[in-house]
Amino acid sequence: MKKLLNILGPGIITAALVFGPSKMTITSKMGADYEYSLMWIVGLALFFMGVYTAMCARIGVIHDKSLLTLIKERFNKGIGIAIGVGIFLVATSFQAGNGIGVGIAIGEATGTPMSIWIITFTVLAIALLFFPSFYKVMEKLMLGLVLVMLACFIATLFLADIDAGRFFTGFVPTMPTGSLGLVIAFTASCFSLVGAFYQTYLIQERRKSSHEGVNIKNSARGAYTGVAILGFMSASVVVCAAAVLFPKGIHVGSAAEMGKALEPLFGKHASSLFFVGLFGAAFSSLVGNATVGGALLGDALGFGSSLSSKKVKILISIVMILGCLVAISFGRLPLELIVLAQSVTIFLVPFIGVSIYIIANDKSIMGAHANNRFYRIAGALGLAVISILMVSNIYDMFLK
Repeated sequence: MKKLLNILGPGIITAALVFGPSKMTITSKMGADYEYSLMWIVGLALFFMGVYTAMCARIGVIHDKSLLTLIKERFNKGIGIAIGVGIFLVATSFQAGNGIGVGIAIGEATGTPMSIWIITFTVLAIALLFFPSFYKVMEKLMLGLVLVMLACFIATLFLADIDAGRFFTGFVPTMPTGSLGLVIAFTASCFSLVGAFYQTYLIQERRKSSHEGVNIKNSARGAYTGVAILGFMSASVVVCAAAVLFPKGIHVGSAAEMGKALEPLFGKHASSLFFVGLFGAAFSSLVGNATVGGALLGDALGFGSSLSSKKVKILISIVMILGCLVAISFGRLPLELIVLAQSVTIFLVPFIGVSIYIIANDKSIMGAHANNRFYRIAGALGLAVISILMVSNIYDMFLK
């Protein structure tokens, strides 16, 4: 188990923090509205996510310096600070959604007010920060939550009547009428350059906490395994919604609505099972998202990014507390915060992608472990995808 965690730990944490309530909402809608016809986008987004996560894992193995430090040295200090502050703002803006996901998951399953659970699990998450070795605690917590999610989604899939022929046909690229928004939303959330970026920090944190080396091959295996788990969880929700809700014409607006929709079809136990999966997704993102925001801001401000640093722990706590306050006050993620997060993300993500790509290609930084031809070509295609998403988002937000 120790050896397995050494290889898979960072990748599993990345999968857990990327697969949050918003991802479950998007994948639920993909299956409920368009059956299996958007399965191809799951494979495409995960391919690019795997490429960039493996790139970042390699950077984390080769260097003791953080990725933000390398960016500051390779370009200029201002770009590094802007990326760190931008990621903090995005993480803080979306944190309320993770708290609400936890509250809904337990509140719906137990018939209790969600605010109680938002506060309870925010306090628990902050308490976890101050354990002697927070990284090891987080790694085991994320592994446990991922296993819970996998068990829930596999069990739900067994209840669904899957049309194998239509399922495999869904991997042929098509764009059903009205599906463009979901395709863009899924690609942007699943091909998470912020998640890939943080992989370098997780690899370095794992090395410090275990005092063991992590070789290049194992880091790539861990990265791709984490992305494969992320893909399986995403595909499971799409398939479940496609097999169960689409034939009955049931449309959902959120993952919580999908959980409710399953009850009259499968019974209360299956519905509760789905809510357990939603809780796993929400709580893992509540902890992981805040960790990313706090650690990257700490690194940008010169405090370092170590999860054992008190200053970094305070910054992570601030993200959690702000998210909790917004969730309790509004009961949802306010439109203003969504707009702020989208606006920052539009201009931030291309900088992150280009920075990762240039650092990973630079032989003066990476030596013999610089990108080979496959990573250069696949990475360039990934940047093209990000550019298309950026243009589309700018059009939707400012020009439409």
